[in-house]
Order: sequence, then C-alpha cells, then structure tokens
Amino acid sequence: MLTGKQKRYLRAQAHHLKPIFQVGKIGVNDNMLIQIGEALEKRELLKVSLLQNCLDEKEDVAAAIAEGTGASIVQIIGSTIILYRESEEHKQIKLP
Repeated sequence: MLTGKQKRYLRAQAHHLKPIFQVGKIGVNDNMLIQIGEALEKRELLKVSLLQNCLDEKEDVAAAIAEGTGASIVQIIGSTIILYRESEEHKQIKLP
C-alpha cells in the first residue's frame, strides 16, 4: 500500500507520461492484463486511458487492472488511470 507522500511523488513522476494502454468497449480482458503486467515490470509506472465507449466505471476498471496485475492505483484523474508496481528486475523508481 502506498502512502500519501509516495503517491504524490509518483504523480509528479507520471505527469509527463503518455497513456500506453486504452480500455474500450470490451473492457478489461486477460490479454490486456498480461500486457499491462509486462509493461509494469519494464516501466514500473504507467498510464491507462479509458475511451468514451468504455461501458464500465473508471473505478471498476482501475480495480480490475490493479487486482489482475498486482499494481497499486496511484491516481484516477478524468479518464486516465495511473498505476505503479515495483519491478523485480528493472527497478528504476526509488520511493521516498
């Protein structure tokens, strides 16, 4: 679980990132969870964007992705979800 100070630090780190995954009409599926998990292992911090045709609530989508990948939700802002998971092999971010 992330503390408030750690979330604030990660939000600052994620500010310049572009979303690399998009969730659309079909929602979250197993293949997407595998790809997001692999990306989190490489990057540790990433953004996921929700398209307008996504039928699920953004909180439900964020919870499903976090549960499926073992990530922590840093922030949900607008239609963007910021996720963090500490990498085992490619550790780049040092949390305060």
